Amino acid sequence: MLEKFKKHIEDHFQVLLKHPFLLACSAGIDSVVLVHLCARCQMDFAIAHVNFQLRGADSVGDEELVAELAKKLNKKYYTTKFDTDSYISQHKVSLQVGARELRYAWFAEVMAQNKIKTLVTAHHADDALETFFINLSRGTGLDGLTGIPALTETLARPLLAFTREQILAFAKKEGLSWREDYTNAETKYIRNKIRHQIVPLLNGLHPTFQDNFKRTLSYLSDSAVIMDNCVKQLKSELFEADGNRTRIRIKALQMHPEKTYLYLLFKAYGFTAWDDIGKLLTANSGKEVHSKTHRLVKDRDYLLLQAFDGSEAGMYFIEADRDSISEPVALALQTVDHLDVGSNNVLFVDKETLKYPLVVRKWKKGDYFHPFGMAGRKKLSKYFKDEKVDVLAKEKQWLLCSAGAIVWVIGRRADERFKVTGRTKEILKIELIR
Repeated sequence: MLEKFKKHIEDHFQVLLKHPFLLACSAGIDSVVLVHLCARCQMDFAIAHVNFQLRGADSVGDEELVAELAKKLNKKYYTTKFDTDSYISQHKVSLQVGARELRYAWFAEVMAQNKIKTLVTAHHADDALETFFINLSRGTGLDGLTGIPALTETLARPLLAFTREQILAFAKKEGLSWREDYTNAETKYIRNKIRHQIVPLLNGLHPTFQDNFKRTLSYLSDSAVIMDNCVKQLKSELFEADGNRTRIRIKALQMHPEKTYLYLLFKAYGFTAWDDIGKLLTANSGKEVHSKTHRLVKDRDYLLLQAFDGSEAGMYFIEADRDSISEPVALALQTVDHLDVGSNNVLFVDKETLKYPLVVRKWKKGDYFHPFGMAGRKKLSKYFKDEKVDVLAKEKQWLLCSAGAIVWVIGRRADERFKVTGRTKEILKIELIR
């Protein structure tokens, strides 16, 4: 497998030979094998591990194994811990979605801080097969059936050409140590059901099923490229740039009335309400349809497509070396040796309690914090109600956050968890410049 892996990297992943990268390692067999393969190929990489604190001592054991592996291979090692249960409860997402959001946000932070452009993960051929059937079961377009991309601008998956069976054979042959996650054997998750119940049946139907599936994915990917080219051509005819927005002439769009065209033209902007977009073509001027990132507005003979600006949908980052930001609000940051008289415009925090980069973002439903001077936590919606904050003021409210936790409802209330105490070594003063 090592020689095949070397050739695969040389043929398809030259970027990994030319530049350093961050390799995500969970302590499972797939990522452990990938670490060893990359090390054998003398590639320049650092190792990153996330402890989600979901399996008690097992999670600790995973972290220890990866740390020891990095030390053995003399690789730089990054690790972090998350209170995953609190995160998924707060954001009302599934365990899988919450864990994915946490780890990829942290990977992005590590990469930005260390000027690393590529994240490498250990997804393999069986993962691609399972993802295909997950998407198929939920209903999907062609994009959902083309598998997991092997290489993007920031992400590389060099093991997609190898099966779980090949990875296991290599690990056993080389006498590698890894850890098993017992939750992978549970069939309450759809991926595990497909892995343990459906894939074995498919492999039993035909001895070359895996190879046949790879060819099918290749055909689907080729079809997707052709379709993308057609969509680009259609957009060049229908979409007209107009400053920070795009104008689409409705009469020209109505020449392609099928819902499929609306899907292909607008899916890249996050829209999903295709019936609403179809009705927008004949609606009164001023009617709108929104995605999470864009708005589509009927304006007489046109649809106007515009991205929400940062004040509506953005997240702003404050790195550890920054002493000020000017948007979306003006903040000045400095380390001080004592507390001044406080006000709603000034916050003093224990600097060691912060995890960088800090994030400034709008509040959203489900957010909570621990109001300064109070025991326990409180939902922001309840806090706003108690403080009689009106709707427009709530829409404009910004938060300062650290690793997902609210540090400051900016200009209103600090969080108890970050306060200065007798044990504080460094005090950070953050001032809102109105």
